Amino acid sequence: MALTLEALQVLDAIARKGSFSAAAAELHRVPSAITYTVQRLEEGLGVTLFDRGGHRAVLTDAGRVVLEQGRPLLEAANELEATVRRVATGWEAELRIAVDGIFPLTALYPLLERFYAEQPRVRVRLSREVLAGAWDALLDGRADLVVGATGEGPPGGGYAVRTIGEVPLVPVAAPGLPLCELEGPLEPEDLRPYRVVAVADTARNRPERSAGLQNGQPVLTVPDQEAKVAALLRGLGVAHLPRHAAAPHLESGALRALSLRDPMPPVPTYLAWRTPVRGRALHWFLEALAEEEPLLARLAGNGG
Repeated sequence: MALTLEALQVLDAIARKGSFSAAAAELHRVPSAITYTVQRLEEGLGVTLFDRGGHRAVLTDAGRVVLEQGRPLLEAANELEATVRRVATGWEAELRIAVDGIFPLTALYPLLERFYAEQPRVRVRLSREVLAGAWDALLDGRADLVVGATGEGPPGGGYAVRTIGEVPLVPVAAPGLPLCELEGPLEPEDLRPYRVVAVADTARNRPERSAGLQNGQPVLTVPDQEAKVAALLRGLGVAHLPRHAAAPHLESGALRALSLRDPMPPVPTYLAWRTPVRGRALHWFLEALAEEEPLLARLAGNGG
């Protein structure tokens, strides 16, 4: 007899309950059926799974190995059954949310707490996208929902958009750079000799975008916002940071805000999702985000 989920369920019940009869009661089967299943499995594997000499059924070494490695299979099967039931009632097995690098990801954590309180088994996958990468992830199916998308959405439709709020940008540099010693609002030519630290656009199948770059200005491209901040702290260049990302380093003195003659305006951010909305998890988040839009707008603008 080959190992089956049914046989593993029987072994698990016997090991937990301590007897064949108690396992039979839990599984709503007659004791003889439990005994028969174990005997067939022992014959098929050529090993003894239980020591039946005492009052309790005790696993042998071989039985412990079978059960230890079999329990993850039982858990996976149970999870699969639960997932199928959820999907049948309209809940997605997984909801993918892409958050643009300009937006504070932690703004979503209160919503996640509320969601998990209602649907703890739905998997939520958060990812980071940058510039055109947010729209690219949405239209290519890598994300069901985008939070903090910037710039105009691609033509062609198939998605809906709601405004969140504007993210203020702060030009910054490490205090050790000579640029920080210049007086008065800085002109573009004052910035041009200095390297710009920029996060790479994550778009895969659409034209990449850039922001805050001047012609001829050297560029250090990094993979994410955390790497950008680290490079700025090391004095490797200058850049604009979202105010919520710059604030702690400005307060500590590790970075200094630059005064520009022509500062970059705040960046509008958006929610975007594919239409029509079919899954209940996506619908839940859209409703919850609608309720929290004033909070999200404050987070986008203040980072607090």
